[in-house]
Amino acid sequence: MKIVSFETGAVSLPREEGPLSGGPPGGIAANFVTLKLRADDGTEGIGYAGFASSPMLKALEAALDGLAEQTIGCDPMMVEQIGARLLALGGGGSPAGLVTRSVSAIDVALWDMRGKALGQPVYRLLGGFADRVPTYASGHLWRTYDLDMLAKTGSDLVEQGFTAMKFRMGGENTDAREIERMKTMREAVGDQVDLMVDINQGWDINTAIRIGRLMTDFGLYWLEDPIHHQDYVGYARIADALDTPIATGEYHYGMIPFRHMLEHRSVDIVMVDLLRVGGLTGFMKVAHMAEIYNLPVVSHLATEVLAHAIAAAPNGLIVEHMPWTFGMFTEQPTVEDGMIVLPQSPGLGVEFDEDRLKAYALG
Repeated sequence: MKIVSFETGAVSLPREEGPLSGGPPGGIAANFVTLKLRADDGTEGIGYAGFASSPMLKALEAALDGLAEQTIGCDPMMVEQIGARLLALGGGGSPAGLVTRSVSAIDVALWDMRGKALGQPVYRLLGGFADRVPTYASGHLWRTYDLDMLAKTGSDLVEQGFTAMKFRMGGENTDAREIERMKTMREAVGDQVDLMVDINQGWDINTAIRIGRLMTDFGLYWLEDPIHHQDYVGYARIADALDTPIATGEYHYGMIPFRHMLEHRSVDIVMVDLLRVGGLTGFMKVAHMAEIYNLPVVSHLATEVLAHAIAAAPNGLIVEHMPWTFGMFTEQPTVEDGMIVLPQSPGLGVEFDEDRLKAYALG
């Protein structure tokens, strides 16, 4: 079995504005470069690179084309060999940025192809720990929403069946106003719903500790990315000062930064981004690294792919249900009682929606 061809395409999917739309105020588009790898027996694997700004999309497509070309003639079962070679070619020993995003897309396509060739869903090939995983609603509760909009959107998500959800803080000018957002969300969804808060690196260390202590009584599931992602010592100070678990990791490229996070005790819940870590292969390596430290791992974006990774890891905790990628596919993840049910079809269990990709194609 050999890879004989590939196909890429740039697409800009709309993220409609409004509550429960999955898009932030302003309706910003989600940009992706799709990938299809084809083998000589007709087996096809799919993946994508993305979450890139418009000015960077052409560069990302060019990087993916250049690296995908290097897979021609390779055995798709040799996932580690292909990945290591591409990272060396693209990064000269220190790959990141567009290189890692491109290699991640190829890695996912290889795992999809591998699953189809072997007749198994990807999560079983990765380890097969569970066939359904908890999920939380994300991408709905924005920092710019006023208290009424927060309360309405949160209660609507509960009615949809979500038992956990994430909202954003870090945009208010006083501690009291920040806490009022926390109070509003807890009252809107009740005590039985798990709440996560994402700061997107918007606070400093002292602010994170001060406001974090004020949030203790609200039963927060985790506090995410309160400060700059490279401040390992700062994260260790915050984690030591607060009872609320600290989740971080989504901004890191490759696996090595996670080693530093774990060694510094900078994190309680390890969050891994599929496209920055190096695909499913990189994700699982970080998951097992976290397992050694007795810490759980959670996903960032790419719900339809990373549900497989969380289901394969013994320490997989929960999957981010982020709808920004769903428009690329003919089906969406199945959610029952707050759990994503893993597809049993070979590979990833999803296929590109060709008509939609054509409708939103760029260039």
